[in-house]
Amino acid sequence: VLELRGTGTVLRVKAGPVRVALAGRIVATCLRADGGRSPLPAWHSATLREGDQLLLGTAESGCAYLAVAGGLLVEPQLSSRSSYWRAGLAGVLGRAFRPGDPLPCGAWGHADPREWRCRSPWTASEGPVRVLLGPQQDHFSPDAIAQFLGQDWEATAAQDRMGLRFLGEALAHVNAAAADIVSDGVTPGAIQVPANGQPIVLLADGQTVGGYPKIATVISADLPRLAHLRPGTRVRFEAVDLEQAQRVLNDERARWQRWLNARETYLPPGTVDETALYTSNLIDGMLRADP
Repeated sequence: VLELRGTGTVLRVKAGPVRVALAGRIVATCLRADGGRSPLPAWHSATLREGDQLLLGTAESGCAYLAVAGGLLVEPQLSSRSSYWRAGLAGVLGRAFRPGDPLPCGAWGHADPREWRCRSPWTASEGPVRVLLGPQQDHFSPDAIAQFLGQDWEATAAQDRMGLRFLGEALAHVNAAAADIVSDGVTPGAIQVPANGQPIVLLADGQTVGGYPKIATVISADLPRLAHLRPGTRVRFEAVDLEQAQRVLNDERARWQRWLNARETYLPPGTVDETALYTSNLIDGMLRADP
């Protein structure tokens, strides 16, 4: 997939067919080589031909995704084709895309013209972001813990795949020395609080160790929501225990499976349904007219 952030872009198919699909709150338009124009809703697939263009709008949810059937044809590293510049994994180009850059991808060779769609969008759960307190909650007073859970936190523009900084009333450590720890292991979802008292949540590309005390960790079921917070969005945290976190994760997986099972195939407008033609009785009678 391509992760889509910021402003939109235009992709042109130099050789096809290529099948794509969108996920997230994003608007896109297929501009066909023959002049045709049609919207491509999220959670739908579309097959593009040589000369077609895909006009991608801005991701309203802060982040959206474009999946390409057959994948992006770059050399795998560590069993992945991902770009991760901080670690020296170049991925596609080893830098941000520029106008005119080629994007090698797999061709779609199936003759079946049917596309896939989900009738309703996938929506994340709502409400407070649930967390497990710790492992260094003892570096904060009970009042600071209550303050962490009792106020709204604003997502800032200081965010990327590595982490997300929040802004709110600063959290106080029990003393100045408690603002630092001997570096230990961290995981996506860990909420570090440096000396300025403003929380930092680690995301998918977060580092493996850190030297700031961790007041809490976002549970696995709610962590994906944080990757879609646009600057200015306000959230609140809620403490749960391990049993609750596991139950919520199982419920979320079950909800995802139900949503996925509801997807269906369909024929895009303008496609001839040959199967229907071959199985239908197109002649229901004859008339003989003698001269």
